[in-house]
Amino acid sequence: MFTLNRLPTHRQPLDAADAMHMSPAAALEAQRLLELCPKHSVTPLYTLPRLAQRLDVAQVRVKDESERLGLGSFKALGGAYALLRVFLRDASKRLGREVLATELADPALRAIAKDVVFACATDGNHGRSVAAGAHFVGCQAVIFLHEGVSAARAAAIERFGASIRYVRGSYDDAVIAAARMSEEHGWHVISDTSWPGYESIPRLVAQGYTTMLREVEREIGQPPTHIFVQAGVGGLAAAVAAYFALAYGESRPKVVVVEPERAACIYASHEAGRLVAIPRGQPTVMAMLECYEPSLVAWNVLSRLADAFMTVTETDAVRAMRQFAEPLDGDVSIVAGESGAAGLAGLMSARQSESMSAALQLDAHSRVLLINTEGATDPEAYARLVGRTPEQVRN
Repeated sequence: MFTLNRLPTHRQPLDAADAMHMSPAAALEAQRLLELCPKHSVTPLYTLPRLAQRLDVAQVRVKDESERLGLGSFKALGGAYALLRVFLRDASKRLGREVLATELADPALRAIAKDVVFACATDGNHGRSVAAGAHFVGCQAVIFLHEGVSAARAAAIERFGASIRYVRGSYDDAVIAAARMSEEHGWHVISDTSWPGYESIPRLVAQGYTTMLREVEREIGQPPTHIFVQAGVGGLAAAVAAYFALAYGESRPKVVVVEPERAACIYASHEAGRLVAIPRGQPTVMAMLECYEPSLVAWNVLSRLADAFMTVTETDAVRAMRQFAEPLDGDVSIVAGESGAAGLAGLMSARQSESMSAALQLDAHSRVLLINTEGATDPEAYARLVGRTPEQVRN
């Protein structure tokens, strides 16, 4: 499925709060805080000239988040950043003075941290980020997992000392459970999705993502003409659309939102002209994108700034994973998880359709940016789908 954004809000200005949190200036603020985290480093931006030649576009570039902060996903930026901001805010209130990020190892803050509990729901990657952030500052973390989360992803969260709570149903059911239990126990919810009355923390999560986009902007020189970006609840896609709109104005790239055909809640919201939830269906291999209701904050941005919405099939996603793993001669190999390759799946599908390419003005002069949002966060699933282990691809 494919459609251009024809909503009345398209190309309208962002809400002030969204613009403040997803701007280049906000990205610099987030970067300075995240630089305090262990294993912080700039992730690579690869150019794939042979793939660009095959797809008949001028350039394909891939921001590879498969090793971000040692956590294997771009989500490492959002949950950890929001948690740090909330903890510093609350510590400042308790101590009656502004607490600086450079004080995080101070014994007084560590004493406060041990009694603070953060919670979230996750498909896997966001929960790992929140758990890692809590471990870094010495807080407790309670992570809510739905029944579709693999054992490998749960184990990766537990390695940071987090407590796991299992919830029957989907990611959206886990979100509800996390919010309810947190209200009962006085925990802080660090969610990457939002709903009426809960918007400030998801904006902080999105602000964390902009660190990655600032890295891209500083390296690319000439901006891309198109960005194919995957979406679950839409937080990353919203950050991408907002950041590049604010950075480049009228010269901004076209943003194409890519979702699994089996969990296309943003596509459905566009078709309805308002935010809607869709029924839970058959699970998708793109597990990190299996969401059935968009984030309110994300929808408010995407309804204004996304240029098109499309879906990809299970076969499309696996084909894109294999394309990254077995590149054309001269291109670098990339370990992209099931959801990480969805943007490439969207680009490949678009170039196979003359009508879709024409609607997007996607042609031999186009410069395309993709984001590999995750590596092999479930190594067994990766090997089964790609036919090679992550280690074999890297070597």
